Amino acid sequence: MTAFPHLLAPLDLGFTVLPNRVLMGSMHTGLEETGDWNRVAEFYAARARGGVALMVTGGMAPNAEGGVFPGAAGLFTPQDVANHRIVTGRVQDAGGRIAMQVLHAGRYACGKGCVAPSAVKSPISPFAPLALDEAGIEAQIAAIVTAAARAQEAGYDGVEVMGSEGYFLNQFLVRHTNRRTDRWGGAYDNRMRLPVEVVRRVRQAVGPQFIVIYRISLIDLVPDGSTWDEVVLLAQAVAAAGATLLNTGIGWHESRVPTIATSVPRAAFAWLTGRLRPEVGIPVIASNRINTPAVAEDLLAGGLADMVSMARPFLADADFVAKAASGRAGQIAPCIACNQACLDHTFSGRLTSCLVNPRACHETELVYAPAAVVKTVAVAGAGPAGLMCALVAAGRGHRVTLFEAAAELGGQLNLAARVPGKEEFQGLVAWFTTMVAKAGIDLRLGHEATVDDLRGFDEVVIATGVLPRDPGIPGQDEPNVLGYAEVLRGAPVGRRVAVVGAGGIGFDVAELLVHQGRSPALHPALWRREWGVGDPATSPGGLADGGPQPGPPAREVVLLQRRAEKPGRRLGKTTGWIHRARLQARGVQLLGGVAFRRIVPGGLEVTGDAVPRLIPADTVVLCTGQVPRQALAKALEAAGIAHHVIGGADSAAELDAKRAIDQGARLAARL
Repeated sequence: MTAFPHLLAPLDLGFTVLPNRVLMGSMHTGLEETGDWNRVAEFYAARARGGVALMVTGGMAPNAEGGVFPGAAGLFTPQDVANHRIVTGRVQDAGGRIAMQVLHAGRYACGKGCVAPSAVKSPISPFAPLALDEAGIEAQIAAIVTAAARAQEAGYDGVEVMGSEGYFLNQFLVRHTNRRTDRWGGAYDNRMRLPVEVVRRVRQAVGPQFIVIYRISLIDLVPDGSTWDEVVLLAQAVAAAGATLLNTGIGWHESRVPTIATSVPRAAFAWLTGRLRPEVGIPVIASNRINTPAVAEDLLAGGLADMVSMARPFLADADFVAKAASGRAGQIAPCIACNQACLDHTFSGRLTSCLVNPRACHETELVYAPAAVVKTVAVAGAGPAGLMCALVAAGRGHRVTLFEAAAELGGQLNLAARVPGKEEFQGLVAWFTTMVAKAGIDLRLGHEATVDDLRGFDEVVIATGVLPRDPGIPGQDEPNVLGYAEVLRGAPVGRRVAVVGAGGIGFDVAELLVHQGRSPALHPALWRREWGVGDPATSPGGLADGGPQPGPPAREVVLLQRRAEKPGRRLGKTTGWIHRARLQARGVQLLGGVAFRRIVPGGLEVTGDAVPRLIPADTVVLCTGQVPRQALAKALEAAGIAHHVIGGADSAAELDAKRAIDQGARLAARL
């Protein structure tokens, strides 16, 4: 008997039956834009082999003006259709089903020719849109319908019409962006005309036995967004127009409420899916921050959804469903919702991958082939780089010994897991622990490797991590000074704190210091209050009338940096604003362009604009960067023992687990 009976139950759509309740949600990976269709096909086929019932591609543009960026992929020519047949054929040969998402960006398109219901510029695009006239609207409908028909021609099992996240169809729905007074604006019956007409014509074009998913925004999280009654009215109209499934979208991209970052509670918005489900007669799909089979099972068992959408979890582990079905849920590589290699890459114009799984989107290029010659491999250091290197090497058949000076594996990941809002890192450490045991690796905890330990191995890998950088501030040895690691491990800290260094570690330390009580990431009601998320039944768009109400800070914190720029500017592209907003909401002072003169019992003396002053502080915390821990590597070099250096021991620029894990995997693939 399976532990996940609801998740693995089939779903009858009338003309076809899905083998389970798992949808791989749409992600724009950038693969289609590479033009390497074998690579695109292998990405999706790997997920089909892993058991996903139905997957949705990244958004395909219906025309040039609807593309998210100039040159965005779409089905514009017969050659495009032929290219996509490579993908659909590979997926279906693997036993899977795949739908193509048709995404018209509207005013979110990053191009001069972008169009929208009204000439209201988006805060996330540099271009003001052109307000469409009647003929222009008809042209956009025709383009979307043509894209759906071409998807069917290319062998797709269905399409998803993107109507959420603030894209084109969503822009027509709300007064926030629709200022029209004709039959496409004004009363809600007019504002919802476009998405309903699109679904009706798509269904007419593709016939009855083709999956049509409509991605509906349940809560816009922008001013003047949809009311709940409007959401229900649209859902019912779209279902009547011919949609097979309703997939749920949460928030607009311009919203100042996070929706998928690691600090957002798991399944934080499923209560809205559960409210919508009894209002319509077609299956409803829950989405956002569902990352384990247990979370998904609970939603389905509780009647909150008919199906669950998980996107990034299938970057982390292509075999998610197969492992859940075969009693190996503990071996599923976890999505920690860090955004570092997925959304940060996407919004920077880079190819998507995954911090946890460097093979994501690199399946044809990063191959873990069985070793031609089995070697003995020693890895010194069980942080992220060493762990991934050891696992990949062992998986290829090498005999691996893993040394770790600490009493637990995980290295700096254990520190990250202590930060409120980063609890998902605990799951990553647990996964590494499980997989090291399964791989048969000789793990030697509490054993700091020496040169003598490493003699005689065929390959030696140094992954000894980092040391804190010495900032050279006079007074840094005073008793009121702590290092970041001491604070993250629970050292006592005073009421007033100066944090020196405003990189990622400085922000994490400040977050820990101002936090008190339960973590909002683990308590949805607290999280909603912190960010001002209300109920769209009473607050249009779902923004609470009282606004954000974060809890009081546990301490007075000042976060300082030498760089004369806005603190936090170098944080993650899609998450940095969240960290800044959380600290500012708790009264943390963010100061840039200061010089650190000395630390005294009363605090930190600094100079800014050539004016000395004292930052009063009971405790000063040093977060001034890291340097590679290279003593062992240098000793091996002196002893003439060949070795490889990876992770922080190679480069200590911030604590970059993404780079460390990727480096460890790629080295192990070559050994």
